[in-house]
Amino acid sequence: MNRMSGPILAGTLLALTGVAAAQELRSYAVVGETIPASLTGTPGDAVRGRALVVERASTCILCHSGPFPEQRFQGDVAPSLAGTGSRWSEGEIRLRLVDASRLNAATIMPSYYRIDGLSRVGRAWQSKPILTAEQIEDIVAYLVTLRE
Repeated sequence: MNRMSGPILAGTLLALTGVAAAQELRSYAVVGETIPASLTGTPGDAVRGRALVVERASTCILCHSGPFPEQRFQGDVAPSLAGTGSRWSEGEIRLRLVDASRLNAATIMPSYYRIDGLSRVGRAWQSKPILTAEQIEDIVAYLVTLRE
């Protein structure tokens, strides 16, 4: 039997609770190459967003590197997240997180807030978004601060 330690189990349960709460997706409008309005109607929290980006559960740093000196191993498959806020607007970042395949059908980046029309979805994630609307907004709030 494989037992999880306290912090790992607590983090897993927290993540699953957040996903379970978000099973019903909030509606949003794509305008051009953006989702201009917040998914939650309120701005996200950049501090929580940074924490989500650097934790491996969100998968960001599995592919992307960035200004995260505390993370020894960062991805190099995708562009660095450094300067994201200078390259894209808040709405452009939001669309990339929600459904990057709208911009590039061949992308390997997951659609973090989409559940329809996907293939090869793990059983645990079927009919559930990877991130909640609140988590998307927190990550957007953080990424727009990355100007260099």
